[in-house]
Amino acid sequence: MQTDWQPTCSLELLRLRARLFGQIREFFAGRGVLEVETPLLSQALGTDPQLAFFSTQYESLPNQSTLFLQTSPEFAMKRLLAAGSGSIYQICKAFRNGEAGRFHNPEFTLLEWYRVGFDLPQLMTEVDDLISLLFFDYGLQVTQRISYRDVFQQYTGLDPLVFSHHAYCAYALAQGIPEAVTICADDHALWLDFLFSHKVQPHLGKNALCMVYGYPSCQSSLARISPENKGIAERVELFIKGVELGNGYYELTDAVEQERRFNEEIGIRQQRKQPVAVKDERFLAALYSGLPDCSGMAIGLDRLLMLLSACESIGDTLSFSIHRA
Repeated sequence: MQTDWQPTCSLELLRLRARLFGQIREFFAGRGVLEVETPLLSQALGTDPQLAFFSTQYESLPNQSTLFLQTSPEFAMKRLLAAGSGSIYQICKAFRNGEAGRFHNPEFTLLEWYRVGFDLPQLMTEVDDLISLLFFDYGLQVTQRISYRDVFQQYTGLDPLVFSHHAYCAYALAQGIPEAVTICADDHALWLDFLFSHKVQPHLGKNALCMVYGYPSCQSSLARISPENKGIAERVELFIKGVELGNGYYELTDAVEQERRFNEEIGIRQQRKQPVAVKDERFLAALYSGLPDCSGMAIGLDRLLMLLSACESIGDTLSFSIHRA
């Protein structure tokens, strides 16, 4: 008899997950943030070249046969914000193709929230409050806040805001990671992703929450560009024990700039011969109608559970990982 019908995680982990969700809901209810639900299956999705997606066929919509499993609920939530919902959050499933391993499952659980009227420092303070609550019994040290430029220079000696292909290649060769030269070529954003994940991230958040903010503008995604420095995006990422937990922005509200970025990303996808991404015209229409000033954060709850339970893999926190789904 096969035994792989059994859950991937223990019953104790199921209970820990339920307690975690309860704490999160209580946290946001106490702050007057509305819980919402948006579709997982949609007619469009993001164009980010770093993300691979799942698609399926549906024959009952006029002029539309392909639907997409969402890599994030972001666009639908921002449509609610533009409609006047006020601050909102949700706990939901998200899907990313080709991602399975210690820190990845193609189907995973996200906590995503948006705070109307918050700038990035205010959002970071709220993140600190939430993580301090969830890790109350785990003795985390004082939260660390450091700029991307400072931490990147600290561990690599390179300036992430000034791209020198020669300097980056020389560094990669000296560090014994020659594959970076071929993988990254002359793409500044790819270089930053590669070097950050290999040489910076493992040092971040040793028994503490580490918030890295002020990312280079070539990694701006859906974040505003800083008015003080056009080379910096108002973006923050969260790390504990070298594990990336979340990504947040002072959200871009400029519809023209957002559409320009979409078109640029679609061009990059075409150059790389990646699957065609359908631009979300309804999301753009919401931006044109007016998105309120807000900041938003997405946190991977399976990774959070992995750290809370000292598991080796997020698969150990899931009722059924992809290998037993």
